[in-house]
Amino acid sequence: MKRQKRFEKLEKRPVHLDGFVKEWDDEGLVAMEGKNDPKPSVKVENGVVTELDGKKKADFDLIDKYIAEYGFNIDKAEEVMAMDSTKIAKMLVDPNVSRSEIVKLTTAMTPAKAEEVISKLNFGEMIMAVQKMRPRRTPATQCHITNTRDNPVEIAADAAEASLRGFPEQETTTAIARYAPLNAISIMVGSQTGRPGVITQCSVEESEELSLGMRGFTAYAETISVYGTDRVFTDGDDTPWSKGFLASCYASRGLKMRFTSGAGSEVMMGYTEGKSMLYLEARCIFITKGSGVQGLQNGGVSCIGIPGAVPSGLREVLGENLLCMMIDVECASGCDQAFSHSDIRRTERMIGQFIAGTDYISSGYAAEENRDNTFAGSNMDVLDYDDYCSMERDLSINGGIVPIHEEDAIKIRNKGAKAIQAVFDGLGLPKITDEEVEAATYGSNSDDMPKRDMVQDMKAAQDLMDRGTTISDVIKALYDHDFKDVAEAVLKLAQQKVCGDYLQTSAIFDGDWNCISAVNDTNDYMGPGTGYRLWEDKPQWDKIKDIPWAMDPQHMDF
Repeated sequence: MKRQKRFEKLEKRPVHLDGFVKEWDDEGLVAMEGKNDPKPSVKVENGVVTELDGKKKADFDLIDKYIAEYGFNIDKAEEVMAMDSTKIAKMLVDPNVSRSEIVKLTTAMTPAKAEEVISKLNFGEMIMAVQKMRPRRTPATQCHITNTRDNPVEIAADAAEASLRGFPEQETTTAIARYAPLNAISIMVGSQTGRPGVITQCSVEESEELSLGMRGFTAYAETISVYGTDRVFTDGDDTPWSKGFLASCYASRGLKMRFTSGAGSEVMMGYTEGKSMLYLEARCIFITKGSGVQGLQNGGVSCIGIPGAVPSGLREVLGENLLCMMIDVECASGCDQAFSHSDIRRTERMIGQFIAGTDYISSGYAAEENRDNTFAGSNMDVLDYDDYCSMERDLSINGGIVPIHEEDAIKIRNKGAKAIQAVFDGLGLPKITDEEVEAATYGSNSDDMPKRDMVQDMKAAQDLMDRGTTISDVIKALYDHDFKDVAEAVLKLAQQKVCGDYLQTSAIFDGDWNCISAVNDTNDYMGPGTGYRLWEDKPQWDKIKDIPWAMDPQHMDF
């Protein structure tokens, strides 16, 4: 067949490297409104749910039982279920209807009713609804800090720079699991060097992650996964109750935590029960609410390639973020996992969350080059900083980060690297050389770093755990090596776990340790002239306007 030249050129575009599939309802390859999704229904008898979305109580599976007992307000359920779903959808968009009024309705729905309401909204309407429904008035974002060699000096330097750029939460993981204690300490020290008040986590196996938190090396967690079918739960030796118990373990020790879910996980794991991605994700969101957890990381997340491959998939992703907000929990709205070779589709992936603003627009902007991202890459990385900041400036949107000047980045990276050098010396860990500090100060990825003896690092990490090292030892090491300001910041971080103020929905800290959350920074958007406006937040707007590459027309040499 003779080819048409334009089609030949189009086929070479990056978008053709992405995966796209046609819908297949019976295997769950449908974004929303699947043909097998149940119709909304509820019956409450003597304070007990006896029917839920077409199922009688005797037929409830584990998830139905959990949601029926804990997931929604049964006192108002029958009233809300009788309401027209289109009317509720219009209320979500209507600026004259307050968030507090809508939450009374949306927290009394069943999963199928929630899916039906969301399905009434187009993408633009979802943006309008998210702007009103996010719990915290002021948007923010979160980042990843990793590298493929688990280099602690590079982690600390990257964390320090990321704090300076404005990320209030930072997450690390490991290339090699045994590095977890060193990575957790490195990101904590680096972040507090960049700006006091940043909270950090280390995503590893759940019992290890809890242990790191109890020692004070982390301040929050979010990789506590929940699923929309009980077969996926039980394959992982878990139930909704076991996840709820784990959540209470974190909360009782003053550690903030979110659950994680996201459309496509049940498809990937092969047990969709023939239901749509949005319906199964609705069940995950209701499990989260029922467990009393303050928030959820959702929006496709690590399975984003699956909803991204089917029709209306990215609309569904924004819809699941919106549903999270509708039931009044904090939303870390994904925008993290790499999923497309197309720069246009990468921007499409996050544009709804970016324009509307969410509690955390990304639950993992890569604050390292994606080649070093051991979470398998993010939708945006450090090499997108200038584009992202330009978008914030162009649209007058607070996307959660600010531009910084090169000299400031060098200074803070150097201080972060030296701070972790001091900690390693104080804790008796393998030496961090001045050469490593220099490389971390000026380098961009792990290839720029001298190689460490990873075997000795891993032995030292295990010894550190065996010795019972805690955050107190880290504070002492910093103080003894004359990093008194960083030591004070780490101490205040430990004190916050005793106070527990940041165990509130959408809680973050500013640089003065003021806790900002949905409690004291409630979203009050009700149309034009209300809610968060970047240009009214003058300190943040001044920072976003001040991109270093902008010319000053009043001081130009012609």
